[in-house]
Amino acid sequence: MLIKSITALIGQTPLLEIDPKVHGLKNINLYAKLEHLNPFGSLKDRPAGEILAEEFEDIEASKQTVIESSSGNMAKAMQVLCSMRGIPFRVVANRFPVPEVKHILQVLGAQISEFPAMSSCPDPNDPNNPIAYIEREMNGKPGKYFHTSQFTNEKNMRAHFFGTGYEIIRDLRAPVDYFITGLGTTGSSRGAGEHLKSVNTKLQLVGVVARPGQSIPGIRNSDELFEVGLFKKDVYSRIVETSINESIDGMLILARQLGVLAGPTSGASYIAALKHLRTIDKRLKQKRNAVFIVCDRLEWYLSYLQKYRPELFGYATRKDTPRNLPEDVCSQAPQVNVEQALTLLSANPHCLVVDLRGSLAFKSGHIEGAINMPSDVLEDLCEMGVPFSKKHHVLFVCPQGDDSRKFAAFLTQHGITSASLSGGFVAWRDAGMPIFRPMLQQ
Repeated sequence: MLIKSITALIGQTPLLEIDPKVHGLKNINLYAKLEHLNPFGSLKDRPAGEILAEEFEDIEASKQTVIESSSGNMAKAMQVLCSMRGIPFRVVANRFPVPEVKHILQVLGAQISEFPAMSSCPDPNDPNNPIAYIEREMNGKPGKYFHTSQFTNEKNMRAHFFGTGYEIIRDLRAPVDYFITGLGTTGSSRGAGEHLKSVNTKLQLVGVVARPGQSIPGIRNSDELFEVGLFKKDVYSRIVETSINESIDGMLILARQLGVLAGPTSGASYIAALKHLRTIDKRLKQKRNAVFIVCDRLEWYLSYLQKYRPELFGYATRKDTPRNLPEDVCSQAPQVNVEQALTLLSANPHCLVVDLRGSLAFKSGHIEGAINMPSDVLEDLCEMGVPFSKKHHVLFVCPQGDDSRKFAAFLTQHGITSASLSGGFVAWRDAGMPIFRPMLQQ
């Protein structure tokens, strides 16, 4: 194959039929769209090229810097495309969840502005989110920047409508009945999904997110399902949650049994596909087709895998950490119901309330006086020791009272008085208890 530019390799990715011996479905043909084989390593190569192609001449003529909010694949693709044209690229991101992504951007020459410990998804109500920061930068320096705006740019969807979706139908030569993909900007699910729906109006579009408080690179968690930019919740037939462990398990199946060297988000989509399809499969009388997206490559996530699956690298799994507490220990954690929690807080003004939900959920409403330490952040802290004093009485709050048990159990093991709020914040809210809403205070 002779090509004159690496950009000629964007798109035209294969559609892999998954061996039924691997997925176990009897009446559903399952296919993987191998978007990780794009030249810069992900499905974001398509919208990056689509968004920039028609703008490059004007950007070069006006000597602008391209600016975008991203903590992953879109930034990598845009940085490569810009540097090939000698155009500076600046990425504004919340905390990079995976160090390799930041390191690759540094190697490629990106200008990086990073904000600590916030959501990976734009918060429409936060005046300090990356999108708002970019708007302030552009207003303060008129003409300096060209903002590609991946979360709202219709070209994001168009790239997948005319690219990803079109190619799936062309290669499959049959309608798709179920389309499963992770929810980030949602450009791929909406763009490709709309093309597939134009062929089969009964298509079930399934979005994949991480469980509350968990972080799977590239997709939102269920705390972040607010409608912003291209995301419209009612477009989806179902939204399926997956855990970090499930995503890694799925990733290992793709890599070891199918030779697909994909990252954990692709593993999450594979597992979510099976969660959605297994029940349906038993009812079917005729064959159906399902497709999920393999969105990026495995090798960018080695530190993530070391953190959550150290045994893969020959390291012992640390036992003295809430991340690895067995269920029988978690089930013995001290718990209080809403009424008992209210009594506790009234009787002990020094009781420390630790809200384990994501930052956006916390900002939309929490128990007054609570501090926000998302589960993955607190797990990291506990790897280095117990981050609370024995003088503390700690009440843990998570969405539904399941995740908080492991932290209460962990602290109890270390002699610190603590409890989990049974039923979580949902129980607190449903009981009509007072909720502090900082967004309304702004």
